[in-house]
Amino acid sequence: MLAGLIGKKNADNAPIEAISPAPEKTDSLIRLRKIIKTYYTAAGDFMVLKGIDADFRRGEFVGVIGKSGSGKSTLINMITGIDRPTTGEVYVEDVAVHLLSESEMAAWRGRNLGIVFQFFQLLPMLSLQENVMLPMDFCNVYESRERPERAMELLKLVGMEDHAHKLPSAISGGQQQRVAIARALANDPPIIIADEPTGNLDSRTAEHVFEMFEKMVGQGKTIVMVTHDIGLAKRIDRTLLIADGEIVNEWVFRIMPQLSHQQMLHATRELEQLVFEPGQVIIQEDQVGDNFYIIREGRVEIALKRPGGDDIVVTRMGPGEYFGEIELLKQSKAIATVRAGEVPVKVMSLDREVFMALMSESEPTREAMEHIIHLRMNENLETRKKMQ
Repeated sequence: MLAGLIGKKNADNAPIEAISPAPEKTDSLIRLRKIIKTYYTAAGDFMVLKGIDADFRRGEFVGVIGKSGSGKSTLINMITGIDRPTTGEVYVEDVAVHLLSESEMAAWRGRNLGIVFQFFQLLPMLSLQENVMLPMDFCNVYESRERPERAMELLKLVGMEDHAHKLPSAISGGQQQRVAIARALANDPPIIIADEPTGNLDSRTAEHVFEMFEKMVGQGKTIVMVTHDIGLAKRIDRTLLIADGEIVNEWVFRIMPQLSHQQMLHATRELEQLVFEPGQVIIQEDQVGDNFYIIREGRVEIALKRPGGDDIVVTRMGPGEYFGEIELLKQSKAIATVRAGEVPVKVMSLDREVFMALMSESEPTREAMEHIIHLRMNENLETRKKMQ
């Protein structure tokens, strides 16, 4: 258990004095605001990140995915301070990371972040135990006499205690990555940043590494992991997809995964944010609908007219669910009334033209939508039969 390994830090472990002048009030542990990163080269300027806004909550396991060159590793480097934004702000709790000097950054990073790289980056001339002790030595965390024992406890945690006195060259790549994870935990950081940590591992070893991350999240760590492994990404709490330096809307990515990354990004750009007050009708039964809706916050009620004229609520839908696709794809009147529930409902909307263009450009997406429409229309008919 990680909690049982955490010792008391000494008095030298003082907070960094880089406090945001006016950090926003939020539950997020990490906040990226309007991040732009441009590289200036002889061949011209290249904007890698284009106004990124992102939040990472405490105790969350977030995957960052995207094609090569999409900007995912650059995004991670903004959090770690390995690179700095051209414009924009990075906050970790109350610390304005983008304002830290190089010396402050190194000290802050050593105490607050554990970084796991794709290529391990263990020092070849030091033993595994000495590699794990390095962050403690650098940040003067824990008493000197405590450090060897803590390093051994962390190596035991990742199943490498029997190899503690070996050099990195004497163990496999998968074993080196386990040691790298132990090193990342050396100073008990609240945040673990992992950049393609399973990229050079076989599937079985990658699974073991992933299970270690899951265990750490269960112990309260926040993990942000860049990965190209879609299978692993699907098992993570939340996934950020980056395309062409921008973040694709999470619900677009989940609801229409068959779209290309560029199509998802286009849909994200076209989303309109709307709010409906309690009881307000969004779609009226027997009327033509013009929009596709995704629920962001709150719940909506789905109601059907009774033969007598009034209606009855037959189901409710919440965040991440969607409606309006039947009217658009079937070019028909609405088969039910959809209205806001007991609290205001926040939705994202795509108009008819954008939605239909996406359906025509992606046959797999249209087929998936048609399948859902078939199920929903059958359910509607069955419900109406019971109401008669």
